[in-house]
Amino acid sequence: MTDTDRRVSGTIHVRGEGGLGDGAWAVLLPPGRYDAERLVHHDTLELTGVDAAGAAYPTGAAPAGPAAPAGPRPGDPVAVLAEGPLRLVALGRVARPTAERREDPDDPQSDPASGPLVVAYTRRAFDEPVEAEGLTLDGPVTALPAGAYRELAERLGPPPARRPWLVSLDLPIEAETPAEAVRVFWSYVRDLGPQELPAFVSPSGDELAMQAFVLGAEANQDPEEDD
Repeated sequence: MTDTDRRVSGTIHVRGEGGLGDGAWAVLLPPGRYDAERLVHHDTLELTGVDAAGAAYPTGAAPAGPAAPAGPRPGDPVAVLAEGPLRLVALGRVARPTAERREDPDDPQSDPASGPLVVAYTRRAFDEPVEAEGLTLDGPVTALPAGAYRELAERLGPPPARRPWLVSLDLPIEAETPAEAVRVFWSYVRDLGPQELPAFVSPSGDELAMQAFVLGAEANQDPEEDD
């Protein structure tokens, strides 16, 4: 029997035999990727340049024998983390790439080429990540010790209830026709995006609670309050 204790400090501590988790993995976001994932909703996380087949194992937890998994496999649970400090930002499961590549594109019988690691999100916490202190990563993809994934997931707590929101983006556009105004509008949206354009959001039926968001965070749009 393997169990996980949470110390007073919040450090993940694993007891029991065999340090390998049940096919669970920790994936560390590359620098700058956290902001990109927080700004725009994605169903999956695709990481190129990650050698998932050469996933690292924590010291003392490396599996032995031919039955040991070489890396993340479809369906394996994943904890997505960001640095500075180390914190849990999402949960997911390993998914198959949309298109399988071959080492020799002209030979369909050649061995599959190492492709991107794809993670299908099951829970996002980009707006309110939780600290993952006590967890040691040995690379961009690290096998989690037994029980560590479950302990990390418990730190997130139950997901908040979903509710309807009204989101709007109003831009004053000068144009000769309504159709041209719409085209200019979408050009602004494409070129400026969430980094510069404020989006206004309010609970459905409570427009007085409207808030402006820029860069994924609440932003004051009243210049008089800045003075």
